[in-house]
Amino acid sequence: MNARASILFLTAGLILTLCTPGEIRAVQARDHLTEQEVELVKDSQILDKRIEVFIKAADRRMLVLSGAAATSAQQSKKDAELWGPLPTGTRAELIGDIARIFDEAITNIDDVSSRDEKNPLVPKALRNLAAAVTRIVGQLKPLQAQLKGDSELSTFDQLVENAESIIQAANKLPPPVEKPVEKKGRSKTEKTKETS
Repeated sequence: MNARASILFLTAGLILTLCTPGEIRAVQARDHLTEQEVELVKDSQILDKRIEVFIKAADRRMLVLSGAAATSAQQSKKDAELWGPLPTGTRAELIGDIARIFDEAITNIDDVSSRDEKNPLVPKALRNLAAAVTRIVGQLKPLQAQLKGDSELSTFDQLVENAESIIQAANKLPPPVEKPVEKKGRSKTEKTKETS
């Protein structure tokens, strides 16, 4: 090992030795989902249900960003049992969380699509996600003028970039196939007589 590499390893070891555990945790990346949300994602094995969890997680961050968390206290109590407490963080962290939630949702849809291109849940999940993304970005647009600092601006740009890729993918989908609605009140034999 050369002298330069030795110095680098010694410096890194010294820095880690001098850092407190709190400082080390601060350097680590923030989780974009709470522990309860992670469990709900794990429990939701069906794609469209999993995407619903991601949408709800993003909506919870929107509640905190908009300040509406206080007005929906009753709903929060109801959700707190299943979802846990509302997430906390700075505006930049919450916007970054939403961007990473969108990214994880995209990854989940891509994974299912790559294994089974004909899976009917892929278009359904993508349409639901695109609708939620459009709504959330629309709600955040007025906030864009208030953003300060590079971290808030970069996380907002990442969120918009993820949203645009979701919307573009949804726009490439064929129109949804509508299932015929059967008239109520007739027996199966009457239906078969009509088709004969």
